[in-house]
Amino acid sequence: MGVPIRRVRPDDWRAARALRLEALQDEAAGIAFLETYERASTEPDAFYQGRTARASDGDDVAQFVAVDGSTWVGSVTVIVQRAGSLDYHGHPVERSRATVVGVYVRGEQRGSGLIDRLLEETAQWARDLGFDELTLGVHAENARAQGAYRRAGFVPSGVTFASSIGPELEMVRRL
Repeated sequence: MGVPIRRVRPDDWRAARALRLEALQDEAAGIAFLETYERASTEPDAFYQGRTARASDGDDVAQFVAVDGSTWVGSVTVIVQRAGSLDYHGHPVERSRATVVGVYVRGEQRGSGLIDRLLEETAQWARDLGFDELTLGVHAENARAQGAYRRAGFVPSGVTFASSIGPELEMVRRL
């Protein structure tokens, strides 16, 4: 079975903050995350408390974590982007969709299949809400992430776009 995976709880905010800050210091962070360590590390506790509480319940956002004993070793978040709104890049959302963001697996767990299991949790959550696909954006030069997403069933949609971290491509997984 491997490392257990579960949805975050509101009182997990300290661990969620710590893992996020660790992820933002990863060697690939510059082409993996829209946020910087410098910015995230200055956010007040209330920011992480609110973010974690929102991701713990409801149908707008969910964060799933892999916890080995008491150590968080991976995380993925899925957000619902509603038709008629703007996505996190400021582009119009034409069709409601479930979008994967904030994917991180600690180095010692990479290659273990943990990312596949985390992504499967997001897929099931999106399926339960009635979505028929998951989307994500990945930097055009982040070959490691693209490979992991392909193994988890994502394929390029043909859509490319510029973001604050450079050229990205959209990948889609049918559910």
